[in-house]
Amino acid sequence: MKLSDGVEQAIHCVVMLSRLSDDGVLSAAALAEFHGVSTSYLLKHLQALSNAGVLQTLPGPKGGYRLAKAPEDISLLDIVLALEGPAPAFRCHEIRQRGPNPLPAHMFVEPCSINAAMLRAERAYRAELKRVTIADILADLTEVDDGSIAARGCAFLALHERKSGTKA
Repeated sequence: MKLSDGVEQAIHCVVMLSRLSDDGVLSAAALAEFHGVSTSYLLKHLQALSNAGVLQTLPGPKGGYRLAKAPEDISLLDIVLALEGPAPAFRCHEIRQRGPNPLPAHMFVEPCSINAAMLRAERAYRAELKRVTIADILADLTEVDDGSIAARGCAFLALHERKSGTKA
């Protein structure tokens, strides 16, 4: 299974936004700069996250993005589904019923065992993504950080965080 680059970018942006003050926001340009990615590409993903209720968008000159929910209420599955959509990665097209000399329809009453196996794997994958929250990612990051990662993020936020005047 291959997820788009936008999924990685979106998860990192949500983690960054989780470190804002209560009335803070970050612009898409600032998020793109911090992660070294295209602003125009990132904007599509931020909009998808906003549409899914993961992010809140504040318009205007002091506007930007912030979390719409607490980090413990945002799962990796929420982010993946916002960007990739709800369709399963594997889609069975019943090719076993094609080709020369197809078998009669009664031979295909049971679902394809390949499709069944792939859907079981998809359920396991989604269950794991649902289990892991942004709060878990932050906790894991804290365990491995010698202070360098936090210092880099704090220094960037000190320069780029905007105060919206409204609390999240």
